[in-house]
Amino acid sequence: METSGNTHKKPKLSNTSENWSMQRATNVTYQAHHVSRNKRGQVVGTRGGFRGCTVWMTGLSGAGKTTVSMALEEYLVCHGIPCYSLDGDNIRQGLNKNLGFSPEDREENIRRIAEVARLFADAGLVCIASFISPYSRDRLNARKIHEAAGLPFFEVFVDAPLDVCEQRDVKGLYKRARAGEIRGFTGIDSEYEKPEAPELVLKTDSCSVNECIQQVIDLLQERDIVPVDASYEVKELYVHENKLDLAKADAEILPAVQIGKVDMQWVQVLAEGWATPLNGFMREREFLQCLHFDCLLDGGVINLSVPVVLPVSSSDKERLDGVTAVALVYEGRRVAILRNPEFYEHRKEERCARQWGTTCREHPYIKMVMESGDWLVGGDLQVLDKITWNDGLDQYRLTPTELKQKFKEMNADAVFAFQLRNPVHNGHALLMQDTHKRLVERGYRRPVLLLHPLGGWTKDDDVPLEWRMRQHAAVLEEGVLEADSTVVAVFPSPMMYAGPTEVQWHCRARMVAGANFYIVGRDPAGMPHPATGKDLYEPSHGAKVLTMAPGLISLEIVPFKVAAYNKVKKAMDFYDSKNHQDYDFISGTRMRKMAREGQNPPEGFMAPKAWTVLKEYYKSQKA
Repeated sequence: METSGNTHKKPKLSNTSENWSMQRATNVTYQAHHVSRNKRGQVVGTRGGFRGCTVWMTGLSGAGKTTVSMALEEYLVCHGIPCYSLDGDNIRQGLNKNLGFSPEDREENIRRIAEVARLFADAGLVCIASFISPYSRDRLNARKIHEAAGLPFFEVFVDAPLDVCEQRDVKGLYKRARAGEIRGFTGIDSEYEKPEAPELVLKTDSCSVNECIQQVIDLLQERDIVPVDASYEVKELYVHENKLDLAKADAEILPAVQIGKVDMQWVQVLAEGWATPLNGFMREREFLQCLHFDCLLDGGVINLSVPVVLPVSSSDKERLDGVTAVALVYEGRRVAILRNPEFYEHRKEERCARQWGTTCREHPYIKMVMESGDWLVGGDLQVLDKITWNDGLDQYRLTPTELKQKFKEMNADAVFAFQLRNPVHNGHALLMQDTHKRLVERGYRRPVLLLHPLGGWTKDDDVPLEWRMRQHAAVLEEGVLEADSTVVAVFPSPMMYAGPTEVQWHCRARMVAGANFYIVGRDPAGMPHPATGKDLYEPSHGAKVLTMAPGLISLEIVPFKVAAYNKVKKAMDFYDSKNHQDYDFISGTRMRKMAREGQNPPEGFMAPKAWTVLKEYYKSQKA
């Protein structure tokens, strides 16, 4: 927001034009964009169609124009819509820094901004102009500049009562204006003319930022600026309640296929919408796109790097060939219907070579693939009842829709996700704390951490989910992470140990759940080669691949800083090569060995209560 007063009328105070012209733009603060240039560059040209327009946000200082405009810019860019926000304070520090606050200068300030906005719109961007622009004549002139060029112009009145704006007064400008230190301040001693017929009014005293954004998006969708599919709604595959009885009756008479626990976990992934926009298990076309491009290509480039498929035996394929629907049965219960099934060959060796980069049968998930059916069946999935496991952890299994609602209730303006399948030590916590700090420095007011342990199948020597959740609870209890800005939930996907290919899946699933930042660590989704014991994947490749992966435009990748135990500080610390001798790199293998043997780690490596949980787990294994 820019400090502004009278723009085209003579000031009400007895100040000459010459005195005003000497007053330069000093009460301005640069407003940092939430969208990096790298992220902005990823979306330019990714969606067909011309979307150039200007959204002109007008209102009192403190009404919320900058907050809404920066958040709107971030939303649009994250959904593939090229956009740029012009903010009053920023313009006053550059393009218009030679203008003061005389009536002529103020009018020229808005004219220049309107011309710049027109150029952005003409280039095909959604330009968000956030300026007090208190006078109708200037706003009308801005509209005419766009209309003359045949470009859409949307006036948005960011409406907040003066007393609310004064209460918000972050920079103390109203207080100074009341004291007479700032003259010609809009709303105090200079008039603000409310728009008579704006395209939209945002009541920021009663609506949240997210609600305001949604109102603007609705407007832009109505005017065909933003495509409806850009909202990227979660696609759940549960049968609607009013059709459930009919679907269950249908399932009872359909031919059936028995599925295992891992298959059931994939059913849950699909049902809850983690694999949006899939309608069910992949058909051959989707499978081939996934296998060869790590993306779905129909309807835009959507990252989906791992096959979400259902293997069946040759006998099942022969028995079911030609049917229009199949019931899926897990542990004697008919849990879902697969409609219009499509059978295609399960080329296991090719799948493994592409997905894992190896066909080593000693790899635990590859072993399952090789032992599974020779056919894959895809189709439209209808899941009958909410999937629960009755293991005491179902309350943590929040769906993407539930997580989005949770973030909304917490007033989160940034969500950063941390995926893990291991216990949390203080090095992990250091990275999460550092990410939170960096987001606040970038202008976010309420960053929320999604601590999201993987809850599906894992290999035998990994710590089971139940014990990991106890350990995570102990970390929060000891205050290592801030409980009031952390959401702990369980991600239902099985673990495939497919390195850089799989980490894209982990990342995009959190994107569907509303995360816009993703922390990626060393060797994500990796494991030692079963035959050689060496890293199956180069440890840094996961992070590098994520920064280049197509179809992840809603997320910004936060690379993992190397953390190690600082023997001098007796704490986990970011590694400094200049003082290499001060650091002890405690590997996961060494950590587990200490816990198995009942030893304690160095002071400051892990929260004591969290370490006790880990020791108790390994002690239980010996019993």
